[in-house]
Amino acid sequence: MLLKKPTRTRWWLIAGIIAVTAIFMTAPELMAQEAAEGGEEAIPERSLLDKIIAGGGFMIPIGLLSVATITLYVFNALQTTKGKFVPKVLQAQILQLMGEVRVRSAIETAAANPSFFGRMMATALPNVDATDPETLGREAVEDAIADFTVRETSGYMTWITYLSVIAQMAPMMGLMGTVWGMVGAFEVLGVGKADPSDLAGKISVALMTTLGGLVVALPSIFGYYLYKNRLNAMVKEAHKSAGDAIDAAIATVNADQQLAKVPEGLAE
Repeated sequence: MLLKKPTRTRWWLIAGIIAVTAIFMTAPELMAQEAAEGGEEAIPERSLLDKIIAGGGFMIPIGLLSVATITLYVFNALQTTKGKFVPKVLQAQILQLMGEVRVRSAIETAAANPSFFGRMMATALPNVDATDPETLGREAVEDAIADFTVRETSGYMTWITYLSVIAQMAPMMGLMGTVWGMVGAFEVLGVGKADPSDLAGKISVALMTTLGGLVVALPSIFGYYLYKNRLNAMVKEAHKSAGDAIDAAIATVNADQQLAKVPEGLAE
């Protein structure tokens, strides 16, 4: 299936996202500039790297989780391509061979292709029963397809599920860092000599870990459902192609019998 070209609405949406991002990135600088022009003391703006470093040791595991998320995104994107699951060329070849009832040739063609569909057909087609012309042992073939699907998709889902694990771990790690920082801030407050500005700075640093955890968790949970749905869609397409191939073979085997059945009252 060819990808559709982005519509005008999509281009406007992309432009809007870029504009909003630019506004949020430049807003602190504009506020500081306005304060300086108004005679107020400008608040020094720290860089993002400074804020991450100030977040403390809890930012290290959060950073590692972000690297793991990117790695899983790339890995799952490479593993769930259409070429590795249901190649169009192989679909056409299997359908043609099964339509000609050349089951052995279909098995050999499927076995020579390392894709999910190729391995599935190479496993299922040997269960075709030539002694049963009405169904060609369709039930046994479908059982073999089901067993293969359960066995094979578990490996793909393992790597996809890791994204869900990260989506749950990252906020918890961020919350732990925030709680740890807040405990330290209130300990300083308990002394009774804490500077309010210094205390606010400590709380801001503590909340940085929560922000970091959410930044990692949101794309992780999105990626989990993205690749899970993509996997399910490709497996569904593979099953449909297998069903079409079996139907083509059954139709060819029973073609003569269908032609021999003349409707009552129309025989000459």
